[in-house]
Amino acid sequence: MIQTKKSTVKRAPKRAHYDEETIFSILDAGQICHLAFIHQGHPVVIPTIYGRTGNKLYIHGATVSRLITTLEKGIDISLSVAHVDGLILARSAFHHSMNYRSVVLFGTAKLVENHEKNNALKVISDHLIPGRWEEVRAPNFKELKATKVLEIFINEASAKVRTGGPIDDLEDYELDIWAGEIPFKIHAQQPIADEKLKYGLHESASVQAYLKRNK
Repeated sequence: MIQTKKSTVKRAPKRAHYDEETIFSILDAGQICHLAFIHQGHPVVIPTIYGRTGNKLYIHGATVSRLITTLEKGIDISLSVAHVDGLILARSAFHHSMNYRSVVLFGTAKLVENHEKNNALKVISDHLIPGRWEEVRAPNFKELKATKVLEIFINEASAKVRTGGPIDDLEDYELDIWAGEIPFKIHAQQPIADEKLKYGLHESASVQAYLKRNK
């Protein structure tokens, strides 16, 4: 993983990580990323879904979308993914914080074409819910023509992670104020069937597996 001045964590550097294992695990646990770029002289940030395989990140969108038409030119971009794992409640207002995991990466995007395009779309689908791609109708020619896929190489990135409880000033530990952590956990709820679903159809294997993993 390349590390330059641009990707070096400056605030609380002891929380920084530059290894692939940490960076990839945070990316894989996310569901949405935020892409930052310059469009017509102005900064823009757009949230979008993604998928990862190896050191490649894939995003997709309509062929005419601002995100795709701008990024496929190979301009510099920044991408971030973040998770909030808990609220940290300190004895002082100043020391309140969050436990979190985040990644920021830098690079450029490249258009994915031909047979690789279908594979990339499957990677994105598997990132959201593994196994669903094999259960549904594949994209047809018209749908593929209306969609573009971009790949972003994960070459320069940094992760930042905070864990543990509050860190108060020494004298504040004597205050009669509750302090600690309120942990967060994302979990899936009971699926709601489409009102037009055929009678007798139940959740597919991919849905059941997803629910089991994300209770």
